[in-house]
Amino acid sequence: MQTEAPAQVAAPTIKKVKKGELVASLEALESAVGYSVKIQGVDLPMALFYPKSEQSQQIAKGLETPSFHFLAEPQPVGELYDAKWRVYPRFHDTKDKFGVQIQLDEGSHCYGGGEQANRLCLNNSQWITWNSDVPAYQTSTMSLYQTHPFVLVVRKDGSAYGVIVNSTYPLLFDISDSQIKVLSHAESSPVPFSVFIYEAPSPQDVTCNLGKMTGLISMPPQWAIGYHQCRWSYYPDTRALEVANSFRQKQLPCDVIWFDIHYMNGYRIFTFDPYTFTNPKSLNDQLHDQGFHSVWMIDPGVKKETGYSVHDQCVEQDLAVRLRHPESENPDQKHYEGDVWPGRCVFPDFTMEETRNWWGSLYKDFMDQGVDGVWNDMNEPAVFGTPTLTMDRNAWHRGFGGGYHERFHNVYGMMMIRASREGIMKANPTKRPFLLSRANFLGGQRYGATWTGDNVSSWPHLALSIPMVLNLGISGQPFSGPDIGGFMDDANGDLFARWMGFGALFPFARAHTHEDSVDHEPWSFGDKCFNTCKAAINRRYRLLPYFYTLFYHSHKFGLPVARPLFFIDPKDPALRHEDRAFMLGDTVMVIPNVIEDGTTNPQDTVPIPIPSNHLWYPLDLDGVHDPDLPGMSIRGGSILVTQEPQQFVGEKPLTKIIVHVALNEEGKASGELYLDAGDGYDYQSGQYLLTKFSARLIGSQFIMDLVDEGKFARPYSSVEVHVLQQKHTPTVKTFELQNNSVSFTM
Repeated sequence: MQTEAPAQVAAPTIKKVKKGELVASLEALESAVGYSVKIQGVDLPMALFYPKSEQSQQIAKGLETPSFHFLAEPQPVGELYDAKWRVYPRFHDTKDKFGVQIQLDEGSHCYGGGEQANRLCLNNSQWITWNSDVPAYQTSTMSLYQTHPFVLVVRKDGSAYGVIVNSTYPLLFDISDSQIKVLSHAESSPVPFSVFIYEAPSPQDVTCNLGKMTGLISMPPQWAIGYHQCRWSYYPDTRALEVANSFRQKQLPCDVIWFDIHYMNGYRIFTFDPYTFTNPKSLNDQLHDQGFHSVWMIDPGVKKETGYSVHDQCVEQDLAVRLRHPESENPDQKHYEGDVWPGRCVFPDFTMEETRNWWGSLYKDFMDQGVDGVWNDMNEPAVFGTPTLTMDRNAWHRGFGGGYHERFHNVYGMMMIRASREGIMKANPTKRPFLLSRANFLGGQRYGATWTGDNVSSWPHLALSIPMVLNLGISGQPFSGPDIGGFMDDANGDLFARWMGFGALFPFARAHTHEDSVDHEPWSFGDKCFNTCKAAINRRYRLLPYFYTLFYHSHKFGLPVARPLFFIDPKDPALRHEDRAFMLGDTVMVIPNVIEDGTTNPQDTVPIPIPSNHLWYPLDLDGVHDPDLPGMSIRGGSILVTQEPQQFVGEKPLTKIIVHVALNEEGKASGELYLDAGDGYDYQSGQYLLTKFSARLIGSQFIMDLVDEGKFARPYSSVEVHVLQQKHTPTVKTFELQNNSVSFTM
């Protein structure tokens, strides 16, 4: 089967297109050849569309096998003859240009696209799918670190559909209010592709089924949803311990300390500096003794140095990316070489199963040093000193039938984190792995979490972090967050406090900064900022039972942890553009102030619209009233379970829960709590506890029932109930739980 596009698609540089430029119109549009398709486990109308040209169809189909997009390839069941089918793309297919155009219904809005330095709504925007190392990116940046060739379209009536462009090659997306255009952006000649479209009754259903098709996240270890502290870099080892000790001395919750590249011996991956990290096992043991876990960076670049074991194995076993196609190899240089942190490097060819197995085996000794999690960075891959800051497009990969780097560039990071995950699971088979990757592709959430890259300590980037996290969640990646406080440049107390105020409530909550920046720990900017940060992080730890339940929902159903407001009411046009606030699940609304004090932009004073199809109550978790902390509300009809704050996950057993019951107009509410051991895999054999809470108010009698599923023993016996109802002050009662019901007179 043909698995490689014509050789002429390779070229040394990427085309330059500035954001905001009009894309040339697609003339000579032709109707597509459409097929009804099925994917196991997905019960939705779906179709796969190809251009009419048999040659273009052959190339597109050849590049779909094996699929990087889908867990199971869509299976055609016949040509599309459904009279009710509403979305028909049309293709432009000529020698010089290949693209597709989809007409949007009036009032439609587009979202997703993965990692976008953009507003939440993607109407009137452009981007290129080409994983790129772009420090200090701006809203004008066309390509970031990840590729998600996916668009969610929400119609005026709230119904929705998903569009997946079936190509790993670079693509140019151009979305207006009336059309979606996607053009092949391969350098030398266009590469044909197919388009997969599926209908759903709501935007939530589009995202949930995207997860089913491309991969759901695994349950993370519970410590990974605590607060993380990072810097480029904490070194020597004594500095890392000093930071850890400060968290405990200041009674500031934290679960994870991170180690950037300076721990390595000359930036050689899988090594430790013999002078500044003399005993990493002892260092990790000391962190573990204080309740910390540690995450350590591993990059793909392997220092070209004879005698360095990782290099020797990679080269002698011929596991690196080749410099050129086999028919045009350079007799003086077999493998591609490029400069990264260690200097000259070779790069593992993660498209090859042999390479992935070898790479995974390197983690055994590494994890034996007490390492808990791994951070795969620089895996676009980033290469210094080249015009494109990445690998030559003519470099040659040998997996999946072989192909130029241009084909595999956007999946290089995903293949790397896949290999890392598989190796870590073999090294620690009884523990859930935690990995963070800078580069990724659609579906890569099944291998690890992500962050929004090298942002800036600025108010525009503070505000940008919300839509970036939301669009990643819509695109199937629920475990993401920004570098809180900003990576590039120096933060100040006002910026850091405001950012931490709501950043501590993102799915992934980590502060991180550049080696040339001032200290960015929560206590670095004085008492006022510290007090805000402490309250914000304590809020996260109060909400940890809810966060863990939301991650269970992501793992089970594909729902994002952080969600846009329009998910609450997809028919409300006032919510379609709102990206200054976000939901945690469908229960908690977070309303930050993302505007620097003293600014006077009139657009910044437009009130945030509140979904009007539900009651909302103020959510007071701690009695702290600080203007740098976000407003929080709980949706009427929901039940939220919280806990007393801890210094780290598992510091104390969960003997008491706090249940916030927000009654709707009918006097009813419901919610869930998911619990398990927090690590390991016993939950897969029934060792979990999923409790469904349902409450009702009959006259003045309040009744709450608990229905349990699973074999995990209930750890709590004390229940503090907060009942919220219209025109009443909250009622608070504490009980020792005797059975599966609580009742009292209001």
